[in-house]
Amino acid sequence: MTHWKKILQNSVSSPSELAQFFDFDCSPLRSVCASFPMRINPYYLGLIRSVNDPLWQQAVPSPRELNDSVCIPDPLAEEDLSPVPNLVHKYPDRVLFLVASECAMYCRFCTRKRKVGTTAMQITEKTIQAGIDYIRENREIREVLLSGGDPLLLEDDRLDSLLTRLRAIPTLEIIRIGTRIPCTLPMRITEDLANILKKHHPLYINTHFNHPRELTLEAMKACTRLADAGIPLGCQTVLLKGINDDPTTLKELFTGLLRMRVKPYYLFQGDLTKGTNHFRTHSSSGIKIMRKLIGSISGMAIPTYALDAPGGKGKIPLTPDYIISRGKTLSFQNYCGKLCTYPENGDPL
Repeated sequence: MTHWKKILQNSVSSPSELAQFFDFDCSPLRSVCASFPMRINPYYLGLIRSVNDPLWQQAVPSPRELNDSVCIPDPLAEEDLSPVPNLVHKYPDRVLFLVASECAMYCRFCTRKRKVGTTAMQITEKTIQAGIDYIRENREIREVLLSGGDPLLLEDDRLDSLLTRLRAIPTLEIIRIGTRIPCTLPMRITEDLANILKKHHPLYINTHFNHPRELTLEAMKACTRLADAGIPLGCQTVLLKGINDDPTTLKELFTGLLRMRVKPYYLFQGDLTKGTNHFRTHSSSGIKIMRKLIGSISGMAIPTYALDAPGGKGKIPLTPDYIISRGKTLSFQNYCGKLCTYPENGDPL
């Protein structure tokens, strides 16, 4: 058995198993796992230093997941925007295609925690083919984002077959893969996998790191292997209360990602996903953090702070307000708070 498969096979999936590694009362977590599955593979488990540390909170169930009267199961209306099963067509020229039902770790803040890792997420060859047919028949679709679950948990031959069939669609220009594997199971990024992926350019990967302690030597090796295969890498981070909602933590994360050749792409405000309300910050917190980051670190390290609007209405950038007034002269503050002016040319459009 492949090394990464052995690691995944030895994942912790119950509170009683977790109690063998940490001293805590696991009994309140049993009812949570009955609703939202738990999986922590040995690699990520080894990164957790103590109960309730930032990595523990991302991986370990909490009773607060069942005491959420604010959020809803499908806040982005993915089910309503699915013309065929497991494909979401929100924007005119691109689609989200769910091709895997499992992840290397079940993150507690997951947007699709209503079904990832459960029988509610049924992905078969029939649903895959239906998605491919839909993309082929809708010629305005020029880009596909593969997600799930985690597409990089697919066997090499299955992933290669899927990418080959997608690449054969003449109107499809760009393939993107959304994956947390470089963070949660980096040894899955083998030379064989990198060689498969680089056959299907233009191909992009958006990965997902939330905390500087996830930037391990193993993660760096995985990202280097992908970058060396010519794959542009971006990171979609989620702003999580009590985990990374401060500028010092995010500065270390974003600059560390750049050293790993990963461009910070999005910093997301938490979705209204049922069972995740305890992770959500006030949007003003994220805007204040972005104001502290802009100008203090390289623009290459600055992601777009965004909210994925409820009801499937799309991503909305949330940016600090620097403009004071508009007219023949634009007046604004710089990142230090100093007043600046810029003479406009002509009348407003």
